[in-house]
Amino acid sequence: MSVDQDQHAPLRDNVRLLGEELGAVLREQSGERLYDTVETIRQAAVESRSEGEMELTRLRGLLDPLDDDTLLEVARAFSQFLNLANIAEQHHRERLHRRHERYPGDPDTDQGLRQVLAELKQKGVEPRRIRETLTPLSVELVLTAHPTEVTRRTLIRKYDQMADLLAELDRPDINAEEHHGLRQRLRELILSAWATDEIRRERPTPVDEAKWGFAVIEQSLWKAVPRVMRDIEAELGQAGIDALPADWVPIRFASWMGGDRDGNPNVTATVTREVLLLARWMAADLYLRDVENLLADLSMHRASDELLARTGPSHEPYRVVLRSVRDRLKITRRRMEALVEGRPVPEGEGFTEGRQLLDELLLLDRSLRAVGLGAIADGELKDSLRRLNCFGITLLCLDIRQESTRHTAALDAITRYLGLGGYGEWDEGQKQRFLLAELESRRPLVDDAFYRSDLCDGDVREVLETCQVIAEQGPEGLGAYVISMAKTSSDVLAVMLLQKIAGVRRPMRVVPLFETLDDLDNAGDTMAALLDIPLYKQRVIDGQEVMIGYSDSAKDAGFLGAAWAQFRAQEALTKTFQQHGVPLTLFHGRGG
Repeated sequence: MSVDQDQHAPLRDNVRLLGEELGAVLREQSGERLYDTVETIRQAAVESRSEGEMELTRLRGLLDPLDDDTLLEVARAFSQFLNLANIAEQHHRERLHRRHERYPGDPDTDQGLRQVLAELKQKGVEPRRIRETLTPLSVELVLTAHPTEVTRRTLIRKYDQMADLLAELDRPDINAEEHHGLRQRLRELILSAWATDEIRRERPTPVDEAKWGFAVIEQSLWKAVPRVMRDIEAELGQAGIDALPADWVPIRFASWMGGDRDGNPNVTATVTREVLLLARWMAADLYLRDVENLLADLSMHRASDELLARTGPSHEPYRVVLRSVRDRLKITRRRMEALVEGRPVPEGEGFTEGRQLLDELLLLDRSLRAVGLGAIADGELKDSLRRLNCFGITLLCLDIRQESTRHTAALDAITRYLGLGGYGEWDEGQKQRFLLAELESRRPLVDDAFYRSDLCDGDVREVLETCQVIAEQGPEGLGAYVISMAKTSSDVLAVMLLQKIAGVRRPMRVVPLFETLDDLDNAGDTMAALLDIPLYKQRVIDGQEVMIGYSDSAKDAGFLGAAWAQFRAQEALTKTFQQHGVPLTLFHGRGG
C-alpha cells in the first residue's frame, strides 16, 4: 500500500476547519467589523511569512487606529486561534503515531515502541533480556504547580472535547449528516470557549492547584494509563516477548501541589491534610465509576469454588462481591468528604488501604480465569487493576518539600527547650552526634509542654505539624520528603529525627536536593559521609533518591557551567553509591 507523501495535509485541513469555525463565531458574536480586522491582520501575517519578514510600520498602521477594547478582542481572537491550532497539532501527532503503526517502514512517521523493539531484534538482543529489563522498570511522573499556567480547567476540558471531535471527523466511514453534526458541536465548543473568560481573576490557592492536578488525572490519565498498557502489551506480544505480569504497571504519579512549602509559603500543614483527603475522595469516586461499569459487565454465573465460598450459592456471584465493593467505596467517599468539611465522620467500613480493594478485584480475576473466562478478565477488570496498581487508593503520592533552614530552626527550638544549647550554633560533628543518639533512643525527645512554650512559635510549629500530618495520613499517599538547599549530612538526619518526634511509623523517604554550585560539588562527599553511618546505610539499603537542582546552579554559574557541575555531581554520586552497594535514583528538577 502506498503511503501519502504529504503527511501534514490533514493538519492543515484541521487548522483550516477550526479557523473557519472560529471566524463564524467572531462574526456572530462581535460583528463583521472585528472579523474583517482580524482577517486583515492575519492575511498580512501570512504574506509576511512567505516573504520572510513583516514590516513593523505596516503592522503599526493596522493596530494604531484600534481602540483598547478592539485591541483586546483582536488579541483574544488570535489567542483562541493559537489554542485551536495547538489542538490540531496535538491531534496530528496522534495521527502520525497511528500511521507509523500502519506503515512501520515509513521513515517519515513517528518512531514508536514497535520500531524500538525491531531495532533491538536487529542488534541481536534476546526477548528474554528485554523482558528482564522491563520488569523492574519504574517511571514516576511528578505533577507540579506552575504560576505561568493560566489556562483554566474549564477551558482545558473544552479543548479535550474538541480534540475528540477531530478524531471523530477522521473516521473514513463518516456520512454527511454525521459530519454536519460534529461540525455543529465543534462550533458550540468554540463559541463556549470564546464566551469564557480565559484569565483567572483570583490567584489560585494551593488547594486549587491540587484540584487542577486531580482534574488532569480524571480527564486524561485515568483513561490513558490502561490504554497505554494495552498498547505496550500488544507490541511486546507482536515482538515475541513473553507476557509480563498482569499487574505490571511501570508508571506512577506523584505531586508537589499542596506539599511544596519551599515553592509556595501558603502551603501549610492544614493545606497538605486537605489535599491528601481530597485525593482519596477523588480516587474513591473514580473507582466507584469503574465498579459501576463492572457491575453491568460481570453478569455471568460460572465461578470458582474460592469465589462461591465467599458469596454462597448465587446466579451472579461477581455482582455480589462488586455490590459490597461499591458500598465500601461510597462509605470511603463520604468519610473523606466529611473530614474535608470538618463534619462528623459517618460510620461504616470503607477502604483504608489499597490492598483491601486490590484483594477484592483479584478474587474476581482469579475466578474468571479459573472457569475459562480469561478474555473477560482481560477487559474492564484488567484496566481497573492496572489503575489501582498505578494510582492506588490515594490517586497519587504527595511529596513534601521544605527548606533545610526550617528544620534547623525547629531542632534549635527543641534543644534550647531541653537546656542543651542552640542546635543551629553547633558544628556538623555535634549535630550528627545528637541526631544519631536521638534516632537510636526509645524515649520521647519532647513533651506536650514544649508545644505550649514560646519556643514553639509559628514557623517551628508549622514544621512539626507537617510531620504530624505525615504520621496521621500513613505512607500510601506520601512520596518523598525533599530538602531544599541541602548542604550537609545533618540536613538529612534532621528530617529523619523530626519524623520520629511526630510518631511517623513508616517514614517518608528523605531526598536531599543539591542545587547551588557548591552543594553540587560537595554532593558526593555529603552522601558518602551519610553512607558511612551504619544506622543510615541500613535505612536506605534498598535505595536512595537524590535530587539534582537546575535553577540555582544556573544562577551561580550560568547554563553551561551548571550543566557541567550537574554532570560531575552525578558521576560522583554514582561512584559513591556503587562503592557502598546501595541503588541510586536521580531525580532531575528540570520541570516542564
